[in-house]
Amino acid sequence: MSKRIDKVNQLIREHLAQIIREELSLKNTVLVTILKVDTSKDLRYATSFLSVYPINEKDYVLKTLKKEIGRIHKVLYKKLFMKSLPKIRFVIDENQEKVAEMEEIFEKIRNEKTDK
Repeated sequence: MSKRIDKVNQLIREHLAQIIREELSLKNTVLVTILKVDTSKDLRYATSFLSVYPINEKDYVLKTLKKEIGRIHKVLYKKLFMKSLPKIRFVIDENQEKVAEMEEIFEKIRNEKTDK
């Protein structure tokens, strides 16, 4: 990947995190982390990979982000000085969900060992 794309990815990730934290009204009990952003080579599209805690709130978060995408684009456009802004798409990083499941299994195993 080119240095330009890497820099765009990093800037979008940082600004999206700030926008989600400061501009959107998500539930106080929900934590959203932008893990990475992948921008297409032509800079037309950017996929933002999210981690949501608690994981059962992922549908709520995706629905809220989809509803607010116009406002997110508008704020992001003001922060980035780019000729054209990539169309942002949000997806839940499934790896994070699998890690959470594994941690839960390990915790059950630890608890079983201490009970014996």
